Amino acid sequence: MTRWRDIARLVRAPAALSVPGDVVAGAAAAGTLRPRTLGLAGASVCLYWAGMAANDWADRHIDAVERPGRPIPSGRVSPNTALGIAAGLTGAGLALAAAAGGRRALAVAAPLAGAVWTYDLAAKNTVAGPAVMAACRGLDVLLGVGHGRHRAALPAALTVAAHTYLITMLSRRETTGADAALPSVTLAGTAVVAGLAASRQAPAAGLLSAWYAARFGAAQQRALARPDAAALQNAVAAGITAFPALQGALTARAGAPVAGVAVAGAAVAAKHLAKVVSPT
Repeated sequence: MTRWRDIARLVRAPAALSVPGDVVAGAAAAGTLRPRTLGLAGASVCLYWAGMAANDWADRHIDAVERPGRPIPSGRVSPNTALGIAAGLTGAGLALAAAAGGRRALAVAAPLAGAVWTYDLAAKNTVAGPAVMAACRGLDVLLGVGHGRHRAALPAALTVAAHTYLITMLSRRETTGADAALPSVTLAGTAVVAGLAASRQAPAAGLLSAWYAARFGAAQQRALARPDAAALQNAVAAGITAFPALQGALTARAGAPVAGVAVAGAAVAAKHLAKVVSPT
């Protein structure tokens, strides 16, 4: 019998704390931060978890060699169960988006779901993989806009997409290791992303942006010194758990510092939960 703990590992449950902040940042940028944003955040989490389950279903044969301890190759979750969970969560995410944001939200959620499945089933191991994954998180930010103007949230969406691109580049080598060029490039990219999220007019945004850069940057610096598989995997985990700090900075930059600090607080919880269930 499949246990809830095994399902939590399949969908990387703690990593979902890196997702609601996308929606909040998008809503703050568009001036549509409302109670309904919680429903859109729930839709975002469902689609994220669906992507994690679909990822492991698609990678089950590779994981049997490289990561035999994952839920599917270890036998704790069957492939059919994983696929069913992915499909069910996708449907739940689309339904929540429609309920919370109507047709405009569904018009973003549908291509977001399509991009998630495209990445898992087709694009992941191609040169387009990082760009497709970045598009997923950029669309996730736009999901939060609701009835507002998507153009207003584009800068935040592109910033989140850039961070996602950096994480994905690192993740492609987290089982094999790399040379020092990879973490040196992503570290430089992290500095650029942090600068985009900061603002002289919003002190909270600057502080949260610095926190993001310190957390993600420190792990990349360690990988720069020794870019083996373990160090790169730690850098990926740091990038995922630092997401709320970046989202919080973008939210504060948009004029919602209290919401930004609340979003960033998830980074603390994510760091501790990552010790229980791996976010990668």
